[in-house]
Amino acid sequence: MIENDLKLAQLTELSKGDYRAFLYDCDGTLADNMGAHKASYVQVAVGGGVTIDPAIIDEFAGLPIPRVVEKINERYGSNFDPQHFEKEKYKIFYNEYIEHTRPVQYVVDHLLAHADKIKIAVVSGGSREAIEKTLNVLGIASKVEVLVCAGETAHGKPYPDPFLRAAELLGVEPEDCLVFEDARAGVEAAEAAGMDWIRIDKLNV
Repeated sequence: MIENDLKLAQLTELSKGDYRAFLYDCDGTLADNMGAHKASYVQVAVGGGVTIDPAIIDEFAGLPIPRVVEKINERYGSNFDPQHFEKEKYKIFYNEYIEHTRPVQYVVDHLLAHADKIKIAVVSGGSREAIEKTLNVLGIASKVEVLVCAGETAHGKPYPDPFLRAAELLGVEPEDCLVFEDARAGVEAAEAAGMDWIRIDKLNV
């Protein structure tokens, strides 16, 4: 609890400024669910006869799932079809894990503290169905004004498209947005969009 309070205080301090919108990633940023995502990747791979090191998911965190599957194929010499793998992974994650999603508490607390004062969006590489369900499980869906998910822009992270779309839907300029992320691909997307960013997993507490 003390650590959460310290991280919340630091996040609050770092996010001060003349921002008009806060844009949060979901998986790994608001939702403490990366373990579940890694487990579902591993299960699909094992079903196809390939044992993968779940650390590869951390390595390519933030990329759309088909791109991660391409990286798995390169690393392991496998030939998974990215779209089929994505569907199977999604079914496992949604049916076995999503109901048990826990919050990254200090980030959720930060969102809740600012929801009535600043525009809020969630920008994710996950499917809309899964992210809506996750936000409902976390109890914050009603606080999110705009949601941009996988397949809703021409390119996903690390391209700027999802963040630029969120800014457009919120009616704010990109330079007036602050992004909260936990992965390199998200940071690259924010920078390409001309937005400031904070890596929530790199707080010095």
